Amino acid sequence: MIARVLNRIYLGVLAIFLAAPLIIVAGVSVNEKQSLEFPPHGFSLSWYLEIFTNAEWRNALWASLGLATFSAALAVAVAFPLAWFGWRRFAPWTRIFQLLGVAPFVLPPVITALGLLTFWATTGFYGQAWTAIISHAIFFVTLPLVTLTLGFSSIDRSVVEAASTMGAKDGTVLRTVVMPLIVPYLISGYAFTFVLSLNEYIIAYMTVGFTVETLPIKIFNALRYGYTPTMASATVLFIALAALVFGLIARFGDLPRLLGASAAEEG
Repeated sequence: MIARVLNRIYLGVLAIFLAAPLIIVAGVSVNEKQSLEFPPHGFSLSWYLEIFTNAEWRNALWASLGLATFSAALAVAVAFPLAWFGWRRFAPWTRIFQLLGVAPFVLPPVITALGLLTFWATTGFYGQAWTAIISHAIFFVTLPLVTLTLGFSSIDRSVVEAASTMGAKDGTVLRTVVMPLIVPYLISGYAFTFVLSLNEYIIAYMTVGFTVETLPIKIFNALRYGYTPTMASATVLFIALAALVFGLIARFGDLPRLLGASAAEEG
């Protein structure tokens, strides 16, 4: 009994410690006046409205959403064939491509960002918005690659072999058998990439930071002119969006398997 109580106290203290920064930021974001104080003085949601009414903040928000949307789609488009061929074919070269897909995420972000900056500057495309989309897709391709690999590993190969035995070609098997089973993992990989791309700063700054302002870049640039609660409001908005996305994955997706649990462990 004592051990259980101590365990609950420990978990409660840990939860408060982890939630404290978010609570403080959320409190600061509703200050009535432009002040960095907690507890908040007064209550106002005007700083949240400024994200949508102020042209600079609104454009930064749309830039972040656009970057996250298209880079996540490109990352999934690259990861899917890698995961598919890695599962369908047993050739050694498929493993090499999978390792290449994981490599950018293993390196420190600043190293990857510097490499991408050098590449785009050398090719003469530095500052173009589409270079940030490709850069984010390269850096985050590991996420959909991992989720899709887990998804493919959960498919009973006998089902695919049965379809092939009946005369179905690889394309038909992929479209009619594999895709319905893999869709949850595909969506989850897209969602993970979208959220992390939305909040990523270093690579976006190194590739288009002087020509396109995403919301994280806007927050850091705004600090040069003094503090405004709009920064805290944007932070809370991003955290709420991430919580919503991950909550939907937990609610409708196979979260234990996405985290690497085997079927035996789930049972």
